[in-house]
Amino acid sequence: MYTPEVLEIEHYTDRLFRFRTSRPNGLRFRSGEFIMIGLPTEDGKPLLRAYSIASPAWDESLEFYSIKVPDGPLTARLQQIQVGDQIILGKKPTGTLVLDALRPGKRLWLISTGTGIAPFASLIRDPEVYEQFDEVILTQTCRRVNELAYGEQRMKETWTHDLLGALAAPKLRYFASTTQDRSPQTGRITDLIKRGSVFAHLDLPAWDPAVDRVMVCGSIDMCKDVASLAEQAGLVEGANSDPGDYVIEKAFVS
Repeated sequence: MYTPEVLEIEHYTDRLFRFRTSRPNGLRFRSGEFIMIGLPTEDGKPLLRAYSIASPAWDESLEFYSIKVPDGPLTARLQQIQVGDQIILGKKPTGTLVLDALRPGKRLWLISTGTGIAPFASLIRDPEVYEQFDEVILTQTCRRVNELAYGEQRMKETWTHDLLGALAAPKLRYFASTTQDRSPQTGRITDLIKRGSVFAHLDLPAWDPAVDRVMVCGSIDMCKDVASLAEQAGLVEGANSDPGDYVIEKAFVS
């Protein structure tokens, strides 16, 4: 296990925060992958959970985006970390939310709810995404408006980045919705896809297996429902060993 140092922490709400750590020498990963992170327990054994790496593969540090669970075995303690502390980090990043798991296409959809946006925060900051796709659409659905802050922050950062912005600005689009607070787009993302509201808002056609590729990360029910919608549209599920038209991260839904 690595033991990187915490470099930065930002709390968005009483439920959500992000933190950045140093990047161990020798750690390699593909944008969109997850890794095991955690803290030691009182008996010295590591308490680990799978977390998507929210920073892109080229970043010199590592970013993670987390929910706060008051009685969660790990998050109850993780939300208390301070700059200068150390966390435990695994050495084997993996996952299916990677470009290698998709066939070539023209339009990439990144469908997220809650902290499921983390792997896509990595992907939208990877230049290879814009080399492979003509359009990239990130959708973020949360309960409350203030829970959209992390995604909005990452989008603005990408659009205005000194080097990446020139690639991303013409191609990267954003669709935000909420399920409890009133906002310009209200409703579950699955319902908005079914009704065609997402496509109408973005002035885009419905999913076409000849053009569209879809990645999904979030709650169990959302992932299953979006997978079903993708199948109905004729998209075929992919994997690292057999690229397809859509992928979900099974590590977080099984």
